[in-house]
Amino acid sequence: MPINRITVETSSESSHPDAIKAAFAEFFSTLIFLFAGEGSGMAFNKLTNNGSSTPAGLVAASLAHAFALFVAVSVGANISGGHVNPAVTFGAFIGGSITLLRGILYWIAQLLGSVVACFLLKFATGGLETPAFSLSSDVSAWNALVFEIVMTFGLVYTVYATAMDPKKGNLGIIAPLAIGFIVGANILAGGVFDGASMNPAVSFGPAVVSWTWTNHWVYWLGPLIGAAIAAIVYDNIFIGDGTHEPLSTTDF
Repeated sequence: MPINRITVETSSESSHPDAIKAAFAEFFSTLIFLFAGEGSGMAFNKLTNNGSSTPAGLVAASLAHAFALFVAVSVGANISGGHVNPAVTFGAFIGGSITLLRGILYWIAQLLGSVVACFLLKFATGGLETPAFSLSSDVSAWNALVFEIVMTFGLVYTVYATAMDPKKGNLGIIAPLAIGFIVGANILAGGVFDGASMNPAVSFGPAVVSWTWTNHWVYWLGPLIGAAIAAIVYDNIFIGDGTHEPLSTTDF
């Protein structure tokens, strides 16, 4: 079980400069992702007089997030692993690919990157609203929770298969593209129901800037559950104990 490989910290990691560099990489990658993703939604709202719920708005959001995540993962991959998502970091922790200490640093960096991106957007647009994630009128919090669990499962499963599996080989080259594609596809599937977050940082920044916390717990609990299930399933079925390499202070 992955739980057996969970590690608090490796020797001297607390003072290891690579851990701080990796956290900065997560901060900037998340800022890039949020600025483009959230900014595209704000731009579409302005162009269509708040008509982002149209089919064209959904497609635009899907493409913007897919492209931005592809870039954000790519630029951070060689430094931090390009998580850009507390749920991905949690899944990596459950699978023993990242220590608790480094995971906490990543979470702090990701959440700060999200908040800074949203404040920059609000300032740069002259005070336009950075809308928080919300549920459709015919969707309950428990319906949305299931959406977030399933969509994040697909995302983290893709991350494991293309970026974290020791047997990935040359497949790792296309990992950022595959990760961007699954997020874009999930937005098309769940965007009209609950916004399709799959990422607590994506929902956290807009919630802080707009100070809107209605059903915000859904966008934390769902992704974390989905990430944990994906980590346990992929690690136990497809990786196994025999193929794991020793955890290094420079990994993820």
